[in-house]
Amino acid sequence: MEGAAMAAASSSSSPSRYELQKRRDWNTFLQYLKNHKPPLTLSRCSGAHVIEFLKYLDQFGKTKVHVAACPFFGVPYPPAQCTCPLRQAWGSLDSLIGRLRAAFEEIGGGLPESNPLAAKAIRIYLKEVRETQAKARGIPYDKKKRKRPRTAKAAQNPHDGSSGGEGAGGSGDSALVVSATVV
Repeated sequence: MEGAAMAAASSSSSPSRYELQKRRDWNTFLQYLKNHKPPLTLSRCSGAHVIEFLKYLDQFGKTKVHVAACPFFGVPYPPAQCTCPLRQAWGSLDSLIGRLRAAFEEIGGGLPESNPLAAKAIRIYLKEVRETQAKARGIPYDKKKRKRPRTAKAAQNPHDGSSGGEGAGGSGDSALVVSATVV
């Protein structure tokens, strides 16, 4: 018990990487609101303003998202370069919104219903970004299934062919590829 108390005390003296990133993200978001034309306060910020912020961040992205007219649209591993734009990866935007939501709640920004970062429009926007990026790369986004407790039989033979088509080139591999390139 004493070790846990010491760990908690030491973590309060130096913020974790997550806390530092959350603080940087929050300061960037507040700076964006301040520089907005006209300047916005947090209380006047809406889900639409948050989506504008996410679109603004696209200019700093590193993920190639092929446009429909590109010959490599839908090709998982393009054989050559193209002029398609670089964007923020869906996973980066999703985790950014998570950190900003947590920061909003920590500063006591009001009721959870008043949190502009939790607006339904943002969830819809993120879903569209995820689907667009998956189509552009030709790799479907597979929602990870919950792991269930293994039975004794499954534990003895985990590769019995009932993996739902996962394997070489299957949906399980493509989910790994998407998560590897999004981070």
